[in-house]
Amino acid sequence: MNKVKVPVRERLLETASELFYAHGLRAVSADKIIERVGTTKVTFYRHFRTKDDLVVAYLEQRAALERRGVGEAIARADGDIDTALRLISEEIGAMACGPGFRGCPFINAAAEYPDPDSPVRQVVDAHRTWCKKAYEQLVAPLGLPAQATVADDLMVLRDGAMVAGYLGEPAVAADSFLRGCRAMIRHPRD
Repeated sequence: MNKVKVPVRERLLETASELFYAHGLRAVSADKIIERVGTTKVTFYRHFRTKDDLVVAYLEQRAALERRGVGEAIARADGDIDTALRLISEEIGAMACGPGFRGCPFINAAAEYPDPDSPVRQVVDAHRTWCKKAYEQLVAPLGLPAQATVADDLMVLRDGAMVAGYLGEPAVAADSFLRGCRAMIRHPRD
């Protein structure tokens, strides 16, 4: 049987993703990733100038996955906002019930990189901006008086569901997220 050779950059990113999420961004050294992949420092630094560049690539990859999931939920809902929110809550529940779930990688990264000017924090902020805009666009057809405020509230509910899914019962967190979203849309406040 022929083995497919995975490019080194992809192996570095895959290994880093696993270790970063399981142990934390700062707790995992570039040396640990290099050792696990079985490559050299020269090769590592050929693909990533710094460990923070690898952290950025990891977060960008996670952002792409989440964006694809949210986008697919909205597309599958075909204009039905309640269905879209239900599908998003199911996705949150599925993630939170997955083995090794440690909460939101973006919240985790922000906790480890508090400097708003760091490239890591900029990726976190860009993704959160995308999420908020996705929620704004999702609720736009409802013509709510304070769409931006509703989107902010939906982000808080999402963040809370991710933390609750890690600290508590994942299915309860997903259900609570959906109930909160529905309440927010039915009774928005300025």
